[in-house]
Amino acid sequence: MSVKLRINNQIRAPELRIIDNEDGNLGVMSFADALAKAKEKGLDLIEISPDIVPPVAKIMDYGKFQYEQSKKNKKIKAHAHVTETKTVQVKIGTSEHDLGIKAKKASEWLKDGHRVRADLYLAGRAKYMEEKFLKSRLERILVLISENYKIADPFKKGPKGYSIVLERDTKKN
Repeated sequence: MSVKLRINNQIRAPELRIIDNEDGNLGVMSFADALAKAKEKGLDLIEISPDIVPPVAKIMDYGKFQYEQSKKNKKIKAHAHVTETKTVQVKIGTSEHDLGIKAKKASEWLKDGHRVRADLYLAGRAKYMEEKFLKSRLERILVLISENYKIADPFKKGPKGYSIVLERDTKKN
């Protein structure tokens, strides 16, 4: 949790809206009454929403509260999808069959929501070939990708060749 919660005597508000696990909403109480009620039950007074007026506080065990918060955070983190940039590398002489396999893999990655970078690796003299020809060699794999995509980064010349970055296009059917 990024915000440090205030509990019991750390709370500075004169009045609090109190929530109890058993009784539900207890309404607005003074800080002293709320703290006394929490101590009477053997529980803690935890300030949940300090930014609203009056602040909301909950009467419950602080350890149990921390456990519930950590479970919520883990659940949120588990459902968050991390997008990676996957790379497909081809060369000038890559066969059509191999291009098909690489395009199929790129389509799967796009379907999963990842970005795909297609690299045309150039070695030796191939680096000095005509740019139009080299781009056409890289476009061969783009034609074979079955998933709808859009170009995130256009053709770029790098030290090892050309590359293009694709991402899934959700607008096309």
